[in-house]
Amino acid sequence: MGTFPTKNIRNIALVGHSGCGKTSLSEAMLFDTGVATRLGRVEDGTTVSDWDDEEKRRHVSINTSVIPCEWKGSKINVLDTPGYADFAGDVVAAVAVADAGLVMVDAVAGAEVGTELTWSYLNERNLPRLIVVNKMDRENANFEKALQSLREHFAGAIVALQVPIGKEHDFQGVVDLMQMKAFVGSKGDVQDIPANLKAEVEKARTQLIEAAAEGNDDLIMKYLEGEELTPEEIQLGLSLGIRAGSIIPVMCTAASANLGVQALMDALVQLAPSPADAAATAAVKVSTEETIMLAPNPAGPLVALVFKTVADPYVGRVTFFRVFSGTMHSDSRAFNPRSQAEERIPQLFIPRGEQHTNVDAVVAGDIGAVAKLTATTTSDTLCEKSAQIQMAKPSYPSPLFSVAISPRTKTDSAKLGPALARLSEEDPTLRWRQELTTQQTILEGMGDTHIDIAIRRMESKFGVGVETSIPKVPYQESITKNASAMYRHKKQTGGAGQFGEVHLEVKPLARGAGFEFSTDRVFGGVIANSFFSSIEKGIKSVLESGAIAGYPVVDVRAEVFDGKMHPVDSKDIAFQVAGREAFKAALQQANPVLLEPIMDVAITVPDEYMGDVLGDINTKRARVHGMTQERGRSIVTAQVPLAEMQRYATDLRSITQGRGVFTMSVSHYEVVPAHAAEAIIAEAKREAAEKE
Repeated sequence: MGTFPTKNIRNIALVGHSGCGKTSLSEAMLFDTGVATRLGRVEDGTTVSDWDDEEKRRHVSINTSVIPCEWKGSKINVLDTPGYADFAGDVVAAVAVADAGLVMVDAVAGAEVGTELTWSYLNERNLPRLIVVNKMDRENANFEKALQSLREHFAGAIVALQVPIGKEHDFQGVVDLMQMKAFVGSKGDVQDIPANLKAEVEKARTQLIEAAAEGNDDLIMKYLEGEELTPEEIQLGLSLGIRAGSIIPVMCTAASANLGVQALMDALVQLAPSPADAAATAAVKVSTEETIMLAPNPAGPLVALVFKTVADPYVGRVTFFRVFSGTMHSDSRAFNPRSQAEERIPQLFIPRGEQHTNVDAVVAGDIGAVAKLTATTTSDTLCEKSAQIQMAKPSYPSPLFSVAISPRTKTDSAKLGPALARLSEEDPTLRWRQELTTQQTILEGMGDTHIDIAIRRMESKFGVGVETSIPKVPYQESITKNASAMYRHKKQTGGAGQFGEVHLEVKPLARGAGFEFSTDRVFGGVIANSFFSSIEKGIKSVLESGAIAGYPVVDVRAEVFDGKMHPVDSKDIAFQVAGREAFKAALQQANPVLLEPIMDVAITVPDEYMGDVLGDINTKRARVHGMTQERGRSIVTAQVPLAEMQRYATDLRSITQGRGVFTMSVSHYEVVPAHAAEAIIAEAKREAAEKE
C-alpha cells in the first residue's frame, strides 16, 4: 500500500445499531477494491474486520477495526465500529479520529436507539455525516419509510443521494442522483436510468439540487435565476453543506449481496471531507498551556493521538494512532507528554483487521499502528520532545455494570493487578478498583457481555483465572441524634498497668461532612494533651469497621468532654481502647442508621416500552423526577438505590429487546428503610460469624 497525500485520504467512522450490517459493508468494500478475493460472512467468522476469536465465536463485532480501501486514487480508512451498546467506548474512540461519520440503518427497522446513541457521539465532535440504508434486499425493506424515520428522529436536511432500483428481493442497484447513472448488480455495472424510475429520479434530483444550492451563495443565486447547475457545482454545494452539517445525504445498499457498494464508495470519495478539508483540531502546548489549532500539514510538528491499544500475544502491545500533524517515521522517536517518556518507534504498519502492511511513514491525516511501545496507552498523545503538544482525550461513557472478582489461586492473585491494569489501558470504559468499604475488587464495564469478554481475555491473554459475584453495596453507617457515653479501661497484670477513662458525646453532621473530632470541652488537665491523638486513633478504628453492620461510619462529630488518667498506668494503648469503646457505646445510643448510595438514572427507550420500563423501576424503590418525549423516544429521569440497579443493564435489555439505553451516576447517600436495613444487618452479622 502506497502513501497517499492528505487530500486523498478519507477517515470514515462506520457507526449504527447492532446488526445493521456494518461489517458486511466493510467486507464488500474490500472485495470491490481487490483486497479480498471473496466476500466473507459474519455468520461464518470469515470477515477481515471481525478477526478476534470472541467476535468469531459470538458473530458480533466487539472491537473497532481499521479497514483501509483504495478507490479511484483515494484511500478510505473505514473504522468499522461495534453496534452493541456494551462496546460504546470503541465507537467514541473511532469518532475521535474520523473526519466524517457514515451512519448505517436497517432498511426495515429505520432509525433505532443505537442509531441515536451513535448519532449523539458524532454530535459531540460536530462531525459531518452521511447515511446509508442497508439490507435493501430484505423482505419489507422500504427506502422511503427508512428515510422518513431518519427525518423524524434527526435534524438537518436529510436528502436522498440515490434512488433504489427494485424492492426487497428484487433490489438490483441504485441510481446516483449526482452522476445521473444507474449502478446495477454486484459489479456495479453502469447503465441508463430505468424508464419506470425517471419521474421519481427527477423529483428526488430536484430536492438534492435545492439542498446543494443552499450550501453556497453563488449557487443559490444561479439556481434562483433559473440556470442549470453543472454536476461539478452540485458536488461542490453538497460537499460544502456536508462539511457545515446542513446537508446529510442518504444512500442505499445491500452489503451482503454487494449491491450499491461501488456507488457508495464513489460518494465517499467525492463528498466526504478529507483531513485537509476538515476543521483544524484543538490541542494544548504543554510548556505554556496555550490552546493551538493543528493543521494537517505533513511537514508540521508531529502530533498523533492514540485511539486504541491491543495486547497481541505474538507481537506484544499494538498501538493504533492517527497523525493530526507532521509525519510519523519508522525507526524514529516520539515523546509522550503524559508519561514524560520518549518512545522508540520501530517498524510502522497499516492495519487491516489483523493483517499488517509495513510502511516507512504515516503522514498527517492517515491512520497507522506500531508495536511494543512501553509507556503509551489509549488517549495518549505522541509528539516531538522539543515541541510538546497534548491533544484532548475523548470523553468516554461511565460504566453501567460491575462484578466483584476474586482470584482462583494464589498464582492468579499475584497476576491479577497487572492484568486488570493492562485491560483498562486497552479499554477506557473498563475500570477496576478496590472497594475499601466491602473489601472487594470491583471490575466495571458497560454491560454483562463487556465484562464477560474482559474476564475471558484475562484468562486467555494473561493466564489469570477469576471467580465473579454480584458486588456488595457500599453501605455506610451514621447517627440521627446526639448521645453520650463513657468507658474506663483498667488493666492490672502484676507489673505496670493500663488506665484510661474517656467521656464523649457524638453528634450527627450533614450528609457528606465526614468526621470531626474535638477536645475543646476538656478542661483542667483531666486528660493530658498527649493522649488526645490516642483517643482519636481508637475512634477512627470504629469509623472503619462500623457499629451495627461493619460498614464505615460517616457524618459524625465526636466531642471528648471529660475523662481521667493515672500518673503511672495511663498510656497510649489505654486511651485508644477507652476512646474506641466509648465511641461504640455512644453510637449505639444515637439511633444508628444504614445509608445507601442513590443513583441519578436517565433511561431512553422507544415509546412503546415506556409503560413496561416505568412499571419495572417503580418496583425498585425509584423516585421518578421527569418523563419527556423526543422524536419517538421516551426519556425517564429518576433516582434509584444502587442496590436495585446492580443488574439493570441486563434488565433493561430484556424489557426493551435491546433497544433501551441508560446512564447512571452516584447522586448522594440516604437512610435505608427500616425493613430493608434489618435484612442487611442480619446478613452482615451472619457473614461476620462465619469468618470467626
